[in-house]
Amino acid sequence: MRFLRPAAAVLLTASATLALAGCGLFGSGGPVKIAAIGPLNTAANPLNGELSAANAALLDASAQGLVSFDGEGQIDTGLAERWTVTADGRSYIFRIREAKWTNGRKVTANDVTAVLRAYLAPASRHLLKSDFPEIDTIKAMTDSVIEIRLSVPQPNMLDLLAQPSMAIVYKGMGWGPMRVHKVGRAVLLSPAPDPLAEDPEAAEAAANDPAASIELIGTSPQGAVARFKNGYADGVVGGRFSTLPYFAATNIGRSRLIVDPAPGLFGLAFSRAEGFLATDVNRDALSRAIRRQRLVDAFGLTEWQPQEALRPSVYRRDGGPEPLLPAWTAYDEASRQIQAKRAVDAWRHAGRTIDPLRIAVPDTPGGRILFAYVAADFAAIGLESKRVGMNAASDLRLIDEVAPNDDALWALRRLSCQPDTLCNRDAQQRIDATMANIDAGQRARQVGEAEAMLARYAPFIPLATPLRWSIASQRLTGMRANARAAHPLNHLIALPK
Repeated sequence: MRFLRPAAAVLLTASATLALAGCGLFGSGGPVKIAAIGPLNTAANPLNGELSAANAALLDASAQGLVSFDGEGQIDTGLAERWTVTADGRSYIFRIREAKWTNGRKVTANDVTAVLRAYLAPASRHLLKSDFPEIDTIKAMTDSVIEIRLSVPQPNMLDLLAQPSMAIVYKGMGWGPMRVHKVGRAVLLSPAPDPLAEDPEAAEAAANDPAASIELIGTSPQGAVARFKNGYADGVVGGRFSTLPYFAATNIGRSRLIVDPAPGLFGLAFSRAEGFLATDVNRDALSRAIRRQRLVDAFGLTEWQPQEALRPSVYRRDGGPEPLLPAWTAYDEASRQIQAKRAVDAWRHAGRTIDPLRIAVPDTPGGRILFAYVAADFAAIGLESKRVGMNAASDLRLIDEVAPNDDALWALRRLSCQPDTLCNRDAQQRIDATMANIDAGQRARQVGEAEAMLARYAPFIPLATPLRWSIASQRLTGMRANARAAHPLNHLIALPK
């Protein structure tokens, strides 16, 4: 499936959005109430690793990155009010807006460059640290201008910078476009006053209007769904395949469910290459044994689609190659299982044993459903499976990640020589060479070559597209399905057209 994005994004400044919000855009019923799945921590920092859905929503609202996503997953302004890209595609220049940190001090380009450099530093645990290999330098050109210089062009750079984990958190402080007030277990987000307002008192009063605020709480998946069902939340964000059964168990109308067509990786990565799993033929046999359509049908969503290629199919700005489908896709599922069983039988006929496969999936309703279907398919070819926790020693471990941009190399980098994946040095060298190539045509060809090498090695069993879901009441007119699974809090209500 190819996910197409609109030809152009409508860019609106954060100050304009907040001005409209201050005029009652969010309605007269008080704050918009959002239940986010996962823990909420007002001290959350992207430097410390992956963010919960609640923390990602909080930082995206209170410490937005240089750019951001709008409610349709398109690039919008953020801390940068405008930017330019040089003709060679190797320099991104951002002019940051007039803004203040939460302590009242002016935001400077030096502050922002310090944050971005820290995110990409070797000691950082930042989720996207390895997704910026093209960056050479980040420097402040003036007090309000930042340049990010690249070694090779990266046309998808803005999508990376718009991710919630690229929020600009400086010494524990954000700049906006909303400010945070702790209220019990929840936080109240209100617009940050315009620092350039002619009447500061009026700007402060408008920012404190309850109708322009958002109440955000982090909670369990069952708690989030219950809050919506019982009228204590206008929306729920942060749903995944693992928590979908909590929605299915309610009588909330299907029309309230938003399912994002998000490309990415959802499947089982091999954690070790020993014994039966030591050969690519045997790893490939496990991949062909899975009945993917049957698996996704068990979750009852027609929007959730099977995936057979290592690399997701996305809109390709550079006209790169289509994802490579395995040769076994030409056969029906019954034939694939027969082929897979032959590999298992051949191994055992040689007098070798096969230990039960330890499969790491979330200990959730969705995780248990996933394991049951995968284990049944493995049992059909003569293999025993055992479900283990995500942090336990395993033979196969679930990867469930939305692609942060449309870079064809993202999935290949993610599946090659990472701490939780196998490593084929030849494939990795080809990936590295592709990343360093500045010729777009040669780079596209090399993507196909690297993908073919990695596919033969079979380090991963693709299962489906990632599943991301939210719930929205009629009040949330700006919450729409999109390919980035982006639902920023300051875009929950659609602007009038």
